[in-house]
Formats: sequence, C-alpha cells, structure tokens
Amino acid sequence: MKRLDTFMLDGLALPPRDTDQGHRAATQLELLFDLVSVIAIASAAVGLHHGIAHAHYAEAILKFSFAFFSICWAWMNYSWFASAYDNGSAFFKINTLVIMFGSLVFAAGLPRFFETNDLTLGYIGYGIMRFGMVIFWLLAAQGHPERRKTALQYAIGISAAQVYWVLVIVFAHELGAIYGGLLFLGLLIELSIPYFAEADQRTPWHREHIIERYGLLNIIVLGELLLAASLAIGQTADLDHFNPAFLTVGASAFIVCCCMWWIYFIDIEALDTDVKTRTFTWGYGHFLIFGSGAAVGAGFAVLVDVIAHKAHTTMHVGVMAVGLPLALYLLAVWLTRDRFRRSGAHGLVLPVAAAVVAALSLLGGNLVLITGAIVVTTIAHHLTHREAAQG
Repeated sequence: MKRLDTFMLDGLALPPRDTDQGHRAATQLELLFDLVSVIAIASAAVGLHHGIAHAHYAEAILKFSFAFFSICWAWMNYSWFASAYDNGSAFFKINTLVIMFGSLVFAAGLPRFFETNDLTLGYIGYGIMRFGMVIFWLLAAQGHPERRKTALQYAIGISAAQVYWVLVIVFAHELGAIYGGLLFLGLLIELSIPYFAEADQRTPWHREHIIERYGLLNIIVLGELLLAASLAIGQTADLDHFNPAFLTVGASAFIVCCCMWWIYFIDIEALDTDVKTRTFTWGYGHFLIFGSGAAVGAGFAVLVDVIAHKAHTTMHVGVMAVGLPLALYLLAVWLTRDRFRRSGAHGLVLPVAAAVVAALSLLGGNLVLITGAIVVTTIAHHLTHREAAQG
C-alpha cells in the first residue's frame, strides 16, 4: 500500500530541470512575479522616504531593512526553486500565483508597519508566501529522490521558521526590549536554511537563468530612481513657481540610475562558478545591491520633499540619503563580483569610489559633486574593464 504522502503527491511531483539547458530565459510567470514584487519594493521605499523626510532616521532605516529583506528573501527563494524545478504545470503556476498573492498582502501591510509597528498583515502575507514554498519543496522531494533529503530539509526549515515568526508576532507586546533582537534572530534563521539544506548536495539550479533573474530584479529596483526623477522633473511644470533645484534633482536621479545600471551590467561574468561559498556570497550579497539601489531612489524622493518644503529635515540629510546608499551599492557590487573577477588597480575602482561618494555625502552634501563622482566612476570602471579584457 502506498504511503499517504506518496499517494497525495502523485502527478504533482516536481522533477529536476536540466542544469545544462541552453538559452534558458525567464518565463512569463516569473516576469509577473517580478511585477508583483516591485509593488512591495515600492511600498517599502515609500516608507523609507517618508521616515527620513520626517526625521525618523533610525526607525525608518531599520523598518525598511526588515521589510526589504522579507520581500527580497521570498523572491530569491522562489527564483532559485523555479530555476531548479519549474515544470510549467498548471499546479506549479497556481501555487506560484498563491505566493504572489502573499507578496501583495505583505505589501498592503507595510504602510501600517511603518506607521504603528504592527506586523500582523505583513506576516500573514509572508506566511502565505512561505507556505507556498513548503508545498513546492514537498513536491520536489517526491519528484527528485536524489535530493529528497535536501528538499525535506528546506520544507522543515521553512516551516520551523514560520512557527518562530508566529510566536514572535503573537507575543510582541510581552517581549518588550528584546522584540527587535528576536526579529533579527529570525532573519538569521531564515538565511541559515539554504546553507544547511544544501550542505551535502546542491539543488539543480541553472546558472545563466539565475544570473538573468537577479539582473531583472535589479532593473526593477533601479526603477525607483526613474520614478524619483519623474517626480522631480514634474515639479518644474508650474512655471509660476519654477525652481531649478527640481531639475537638478531629476537630472541627477536619471544620471545616477544610468551609471548604476552600467556598472552592474558591464560585460563581466557575474557568477562564473557553482562553488558553494561563492554562490552564497553572490546570492546573499545582492541583498545589499537591491536594498541600497531602492534606498537611493527613496533618497531622491526625500530631496524632492525638501525642496518643496514638505519635509522636516535638511538638504544635507537628503543628499546623504542618496549618497550613502549609493556608496553601499558600489561596495556591494565589488564584494559580490568585482573582487573575484578583477585584480590589482582594476579591482579597486569601486571600493575607492564608494569611499569618495560616502565622504562627499557626509562632508559636503553636494548632489552635483556626487553625481559627477559616479559618472567618473562609471567611465573609469568601463575603461579599466576594457584594458583588462585587452591585456
């Protein structure tokens, strides 16, 4: 007699995909997932923008970091799983849509989280996303006997993490001062699940496919800068109260966005190996790349509010809200990719530029100088890459 779990999963089991499949591209379903994710990312960026604009600096940064991690973590988990086990079946699509709905619920709960610290709705959305992933891993355990142990470790780990989150949320008021620390511990638990689950055997993810997926999300994140540029330029339409500072902010946002895109998408192989340590460094390092990119966009939105006299902070703070995450973005790209792919002076362009941009932000607070610095950095990064390729 068949075991109950085998009987229930027959016909739904997810076999592994071919890791050597050529021309593997993102599916329309994955692109729809990206579209849903951008709504949640935009909601988190708005919370950061308003928090900084109203001088709640530390609170806004901490809440943004927690919210962005949750959004990005759910997206990453799904993307790596889909790279390994997406079979295009009707059930795979339906369960993916359920996970997407969870992302929308999470996004809907973010405004209340930023305003009142209430995570209830956000957690419900996160729980929906993670429950969908548990279902996926159980199906992978059935369809991929060689990786059954790995898949079950994922399913058990994710389930245990959700129990932890329920306890933290339910007893939030009783936890008092240790509440923030327990939230941070929860993030560490989540991050540890893939590391331990893949300790012996890795899941059959497709390298080129994962590189493309991460690149597509980075483009979405950079859209926050384009939105800020449009917002700033739109302020110049009122000719009776024309302020050239809006045009400066709008032009700077567009230029910085283009430079960030150029630096990330330069012709350097993003991930040239499937060695575990490098893979985790690259995959987890993108939390900094994605998060800092979205924060730069929020910083430009703060500058628009400052110029329009709608903020309770200074122009210098607004410039720091742009420059400091921009410096982090440059450093993160170096940490996850360039330091492995470049040597000597060629490999120092981004960390040196990050230090310069951070110094300009803290000491001078001049947006034009910061914009000029990122333009020079992009040119230097491109030229040193070309020299290295020719040499």
